[in-house]
Amino acid sequence: MSTNAIGIVGLGLMGCDVAAIFLAAGWHVQAAEPDSANWDARRERVSVSVGQLGGDFRSERLRVVESVEALEWQNIKLVIEAAPEQLELKQKIFAELDRLVPPHIPIGSNASGFRITDISCSCQSRNRMANLHFFAPAHLVPVVEVVRGEFTDPAVTEALYDIMKTVGRMPVRVNRDVPGFLANRIQHALMREVFAVIDEGLGTVEDVDTAVRYGFGFRYVAAGPILQKEFAGLDTHISAARSIYPSLSTSAEPSLILEEVVSEGRLGMKTGRGFWSWTPEQIRQERERYERTLLAALKLLRESRASTEQ
Repeated sequence: MSTNAIGIVGLGLMGCDVAAIFLAAGWHVQAAEPDSANWDARRERVSVSVGQLGGDFRSERLRVVESVEALEWQNIKLVIEAAPEQLELKQKIFAELDRLVPPHIPIGSNASGFRITDISCSCQSRNRMANLHFFAPAHLVPVVEVVRGEFTDPAVTEALYDIMKTVGRMPVRVNRDVPGFLANRIQHALMREVFAVIDEGLGTVEDVDTAVRYGFGFRYVAAGPILQKEFAGLDTHISAARSIYPSLSTSAEPSLILEEVVSEGRLGMKTGRGFWSWTPEQIRQERERYERTLLAALKLLRESRASTEQ
């Protein structure tokens, strides 16, 4: 059995699911989580997520402590910060990691909205720091963005890329530290047009979700956007692009409908109302359906990948 270990700082939903990835791959996990009152609930979340990955949760492989100072570094191969999305908090944690983590261990941040260059700006060892951006739910979405900051040693990002592959992830190299990295830039370009369509009255929120989920989004399980255009013909795409691009939204501000909904405190499931209203039971049912669908898609992707590697 592997004696490799990972250190995780923050055991919220993302931290729990990142822990599950490594536990399912046979690693040990040490997690620094100051909210000790919720440790049992976090362990249960990790156990469920390991089970969804087909792994066997072994409690002795998960050690939870209250602080980074209590981590034991002997077998730790990398550290991932998974704290809430607050720049000052992440900078404070990284200053602590800079001081405490042995110099040969790379350090990643799961930040989705902040650049590793800004998070590590005051760190002496920022050359070993990179973004490791997982997508929620982290254990079910295979992609991890490995983002090189302005001061990151390229050898560090290559080492992190290799580690992500060994634990069953699909890492993506992002060679410049720009806002949104790679995947979120593409996702936000889509979301800008989604809300522009609604603002303009071209369709309802239900129409938009149906069009994406059962239309081009459905095909993305089988092929990414570039491969799809290889199937269809790049000449067909460029002809459509010349016709459609001039009418697409180029707004630098969020849409009017989005601003209105958020200003009313309608934030989605976290407040019980967004574009739809949610009861606790509906939220539970919808999350379970969502994760079942992701698991089925993950199984298909794994089978597809295995067939191409034979």
